[in-house]
Amino acid sequence: MQLQEVDTRLNAVRARLAVFPQRLAEVNARLAAGKTQLEKSKESHSTALKDRKKYELDVEQWKEKARKYRDQAYQVKTNEAFKALQHEAEMAEAEMAKSEDRLLEEMVSSEQYDRQVKAAEKSFKQVEEETRAERIKIEAEKAVTEKDLAGLEAERAKAVAVIPEDLVDHYQRIARKHGGVAVAAIRGEACGACGAHIRPHVFQELSREDNPELYHCELCTRILYYIEPPAAEATAQAAAAHASED
Repeated sequence: MQLQEVDTRLNAVRARLAVFPQRLAEVNARLAAGKTQLEKSKESHSTALKDRKKYELDVEQWKEKARKYRDQAYQVKTNEAFKALQHEAEMAEAEMAKSEDRLLEEMVSSEQYDRQVKAAEKSFKQVEEETRAERIKIEAEKAVTEKDLAGLEAERAKAVAVIPEDLVDHYQRIARKHGGVAVAAIRGEACGACGAHIRPHVFQELSREDNPELYHCELCTRILYYIEPPAAEATAQAAAAHASED
């Protein structure tokens, strides 16, 4: 019974320990998501700045071409050549105007991306602070749980030391079949684990304080034990039993 009580607490502690990796993974995932969002914002901003520089260069190049065509137009001697250069200058100025429009769009976009980067940096800083605090809290809880585990393992070793080895093996085989629970109390003349009815002679034997035998539930095979309930609880159990018989 003492071994089962320790194992029940051990299983609960191990279950608590098992969730820490997932909790830490979730915290790290939140941090990684925030970092990814920040990197995407910075990348978009960088691309917008490159496009802006490209259109600034385009504007200057078309402006220079238009100027050269205009200058050349005043140096030619034929009307046809003059008109041709004027046409080229007008085409270059049209392309310059298009580049200016695109440059203006990129300037607006880059300002938007700049705001997005600042917002992402602020958000990521907040996520960093929150996840750092959560990680510290989780690690502290984990340390306490590991300490509890070590204490319970020592307590279990003491409990096992006074039980014959073959009985410990028997107990562990049953426990493996039933999620770590090998021992069950009798409650109201029934197995407290599966509810199967206990034969009267088994109940009588287990009611004896000097009973030396092990008895098992005929349905779930768990090792049974019986502790006399307090008077009020016994009266309630008897009333419940009579009501079920009626």
